[in-house]
Amino acid sequence: MKFFNLDSPLMQALNKMADLMWLNLLALVCCIPIITVGPSLTALHYMALKIARNEEGYIARGFFKSFKENFKQSTAIWLIQLFVILVLAGDFIIMNFSGLEFSDFFQVILIAIAIMVFFTSMFLYPIQAKFENTVFRTIKNALFVGVLQFPKTVLMMILTVLPIALFVLFPQLMPVMVLFGFSVPAWLSAKLYDKFFQKLEDQFAEAHGTKEEPKDDDERIFKDELDESLVDTTGISK
Repeated sequence: MKFFNLDSPLMQALNKMADLMWLNLLALVCCIPIITVGPSLTALHYMALKIARNEEGYIARGFFKSFKENFKQSTAIWLIQLFVILVLAGDFIIMNFSGLEFSDFFQVILIAIAIMVFFTSMFLYPIQAKFENTVFRTIKNALFVGVLQFPKTVLMMILTVLPIALFVLFPQLMPVMVLFGFSVPAWLSAKLYDKFFQKLEDQFAEAHGTKEEPKDDDERIFKDELDESLVDTTGISK
């Protein structure tokens, strides 16, 4: 039957679901040591972009290649992010349970900072997975790209929060969250920012007089440098 041909829409959809499930399990397991959350999220977004571009190849091989390539810098980014999260969480705990009186202005500022951190995080690991840069320039570029892609960034924030909200409201959905809670939001987000990233890649290639030739999926690491030649056309600064 045509439904079961390898090129049929049904089989392609099932293959995509299997890839996303396998990717989610890999990301989840690699996040468990806590210290490896950064490299795991980077590898997750690396493969999510490849799946969005139909370049996935071998999921595990590509995941662990990105995990290894980005381990040092992704870990540094994650530790900075974790420190900020812990500080904000501590402030919220003190503000709500210490019995001390805090002004509404202070609470608004704290909430605004938390939203900004979450906002920046949307492009933090996708940019780390795709572009070569220093830790702090990667963080800065993540904020700038988030602003440039503001409506899409907000959608990405909703996609990230949605699985958590569904789990809280419907705990029986936990198996679905375990299988797709990370990978599906990352994949849908990749589909949102893919054209923008592709534009950056094309501008990078044009600025350097080179154009990437198609390579075997497992030999390609998505890394380019956001250099000064892109500042004028994208508004992104190092």
